[in-house]
Amino acid sequence: MKYTKFDAAEFLDSEEAITAYLSAVLEENDPDLLIAALGDIARARGMAKLAEDSGLNRESLYKALRPGAKPRFDTIFRIMKALNINIQAKAMP
Repeated sequence: MKYTKFDAAEFLDSEEAITAYLSAVLEENDPDLLIAALGDIARARGMAKLAEDSGLNRESLYKALRPGAKPRFDTIFRIMKALNINIQAKAMP
C-alpha cells in the first residue's frame, strides 16, 4: 500500500476551515506549530499573493515560515494581516 504525505493546505479551502484550524493550533500554545500553521495557510492561499499583500518577498516568506524558523513578531503580524487573520485574547481557564 502506498501512502501520500498529508498536507493540511489541501484542506484549507474556506475561511471557516482556516479559522477552525488556526484556533485549534493557537490552543496548543506552541510557537513552532503556529509558524507551521501559518505556512499551511499561506500555501493554501498562494505564496505569491501573500508576498504581494504583506510587502515581503517570497524568499523571506519561505524563510520565516519554514520549520525551526524564529521570525520576528512584526513579520508574523504582517503575514497575519495579509491573510486577514485577527488574534483575539481570552483568559486561560
